[in-house]
Amino acid sequence: MSRQSFKRVLLKLSGESLAGDQGYGIDPQTINAIAREIKEVVDTGVQLALVIGGGNIFRGLAASSKGMDRASADYMGMLATVINSLAMQDALEKQGVSTRVQSAIAMQEVAEPYIRRRAMRHLEKGRVVIFGAGTGNPYFTTDTAASLRAMEINAQAILKGTKVDGVYTADPKKDPDAVKLDSLTYIDVLKKGLQVMDATAISLCMDNNLPIIVFDLTTEGNIKKVINGQDIGTIVQGA
Repeated sequence: MSRQSFKRVLLKLSGESLAGDQGYGIDPQTINAIAREIKEVVDTGVQLALVIGGGNIFRGLAASSKGMDRASADYMGMLATVINSLAMQDALEKQGVSTRVQSAIAMQEVAEPYIRRRAMRHLEKGRVVIFGAGTGNPYFTTDTAASLRAMEINAQAILKGTKVDGVYTADPKKDPDAVKLDSLTYIDVLKKGLQVMDATAISLCMDNNLPIIVFDLTTEGNIKKVINGQDIGTIVQGA
């Protein structure tokens, strides 16, 4: 079954994907390479929004497992996503891409507040909108924020950029018999506990029939290929 090409998508990046090989923080080469790819896509007229995690700077869940209050730790994680959002905005604007950061937590000196209608207008004008600070609520991941925002802006799909070329039956680095899956249903992901997105995000996508495509972000040109409907990565959709 050939895939459709998309006109409006939400790209979800993990915070770790900005760290490159150094494993933490923001690697300028990596973020600039991603920005160049996004520019190529936007230049073709595709409307693109972004949600970036904060795991390269601070992980709320990890901190709470070591005794920190979960809500406080999650708020710190949300601030980390805003740092990544501002870094990505800078990288995109250096490429000549008009960009807006919208934050779910008010911080008007550095970002617009999240207003759905304004976000839609920015997209229609060809701007890239970066949604920072998750949903603005503790206990919700940036995966869930990506699903929620994708639905709100009427995106046709969530593109999840990772370091592997799709979803496997097991960790391909640990298990040589791991098999790549070209397509999955939402129920498969939930039943098997596959590491696509967390259960809340998957359930939201399932309820609204929003496809998720997991693909390898580290291979140059892949963002454009996915948007053009090329058969790469793993697609998660209804039965």
